[in-house]
Amino acid sequence: MEGKELIKFGFENIKRSVDRTIEGLTKEELAWHPRSDANSIGLILFHMARSEDTFVNARIQGKQSVWESGKWYVKFNKAMTDGGAHYTAEQVAGFVVPEIKDLQAYADAVRKETTGYLKDVTAKELDRKVELPPMPHAQNADGKSAPPPRAPFEPIVGLMLQFTVAHLSQHAGEISYIRGLKRGMDK
Repeated sequence: MEGKELIKFGFENIKRSVDRTIEGLTKEELAWHPRSDANSIGLILFHMARSEDTFVNARIQGKQSVWESGKWYVKFNKAMTDGGAHYTAEQVAGFVVPEIKDLQAYADAVRKETTGYLKDVTAKELDRKVELPPMPHAQNADGKSAPPPRAPFEPIVGLMLQFTVAHLSQHAGEISYIRGLKRGMDK
């Protein structure tokens, strides 16, 4: 099996897992927070789609994200710059979960782009180094600027795709856990 087939299988497996986990959830359950500063299932779904869109389309392929090209930010009434990540506790608590059909439509549009890219990806492409934008400077506890954090992987296409699959898989597990907290075991 080629590396691209393993990566493609990873993306497919995540979709099956998430679809099975969110099946039958109500709008209220999608928006429920285990506590006010903890993500809801809806926010995690949004974050997953935005992450895949950013990693695969914008960073790896250097294309405009589906978020921008499809004007999903308008459909979701969000800022175009909303990356779906690194929210404050207040932003998490105030996040309005879009309709599930719209979230799924955005995620499907992103996945269509990812699948199209993987269809033609070569071993040489998987080894290509990607230029990532500089990471923002962090601050130390005393408020002074700290050096930017390092990326958690070598920025080459294959490792970025593997990182994306792992990242999405972790969030799929969170969704399952939150569903269990809300509904109970196997409900």
